[in-house]
Amino acid sequence: MSWKEMACVVRRVRFVKLALKAQQSMAQLCRIFRFSRKSGYKWKERFEQEGLSGLRNRVRRPHRSPGQTSAKWLSRIRRLRRRHRSWGSRKLAARLGRLYPQETAPCARAVGKWLRRMKLNRHAPRRRPGGPYVSRSGLTVPKRSNQVWTVDFKGWFRTQDGRRVEPLTVRDLFSRFLLGVVLLPDQSWRPTRRIFMRLFRQNGYPEIIRVDNGGPFGSKGPAGLSRLSAWWTALAIRVEFIAPGHPEQNGAHEQMHRVLKAETTRPTSRHLRAQQRRTLRWVRIYNQVPPHEGLGQRLPAEVYQPNRLSKKRTVALNYPREMVVRRVRSNGEIKWRGRKRFLGEAFVGYAVGLKPLSEGKYAVYFAQLLIGELWERDKGGVRPARYARRF
Repeated sequence: MSWKEMACVVRRVRFVKLALKAQQSMAQLCRIFRFSRKSGYKWKERFEQEGLSGLRNRVRRPHRSPGQTSAKWLSRIRRLRRRHRSWGSRKLAARLGRLYPQETAPCARAVGKWLRRMKLNRHAPRRRPGGPYVSRSGLTVPKRSNQVWTVDFKGWFRTQDGRRVEPLTVRDLFSRFLLGVVLLPDQSWRPTRRIFMRLFRQNGYPEIIRVDNGGPFGSKGPAGLSRLSAWWTALAIRVEFIAPGHPEQNGAHEQMHRVLKAETTRPTSRHLRAQQRRTLRWVRIYNQVPPHEGLGQRLPAEVYQPNRLSKKRTVALNYPREMVVRRVRSNGEIKWRGRKRFLGEAFVGYAVGLKPLSEGKYAVYFAQLLIGELWERDKGGVRPARYARRF
């Protein structure tokens, strides 16, 4: 008997003893002990019939429950669940109805209730706590060459010998100059990085690279960065992502893709070398022959000015003194206060800065970019920064 129930029983015993003495009326005693008269007569009658045990609380469970699932059905639910562990309550209830058509099977809600009671339900994975929201910068309108490069992969196609081709296209937005169209076998980031190393040597470094959110440019990691876009950021190039599902924000690049497809892939060439030669001829014509209305009928080759005098950049991430610097290991983790915290594979080999915000809470920066928050009370990794949905 709990202490709360014992206190109630003691109060009822005192009430019954005074009621049996009949020195006060039942109404007066009920007012003193704050019982209704119906309850007062009930406790007196129970004491007279059962003694002290009658003053204890009785089980409130109904004597009869016609809608209760029988032990037979519980056994069937358990057996069927162990046979089909991935099924939900609706599928299990429908299957029970087919297996036992002569009986009234329990509904899906009852099956789900008993699965939870028997601890046989499917546990949804715990949602990872979200990190800070960061706002996307507006799309930059270029005023000079090499201020904004637009980059994308045109849709893949196959040459006549069956070889798959993924064209990588890079274009200067201000001059409309096509910096390169390279036919790659896939969209992996390492070959794409080698192409950009060559373009940087030939043309210098842009201030901004505008891309979509797909691979290898973007990812679902902190701040949407991938291995490739993290490398650009480490080289002091700002990565400008267009809004998800809005290719019109890179509309000039998409229009160039339509012309490229119409004039170089209908039909495709016999093999990869022939297709590459055909594409290079088209790039020269695109840059040097047709004038562009947006350039005042000038040629892209006349407007574009490469920045070949720019020095070769090396990755050098420097952080203010108030930040604690940690290097990201090969598995995407950093070590903090004796514990490993996962940050992301995009930052492998780079240094990140941790800026104290409050007790046990730190903002994580990669270069000048906020990529997440580290909470000491969390058992998992860093809470990744997310872009606010405002377009």
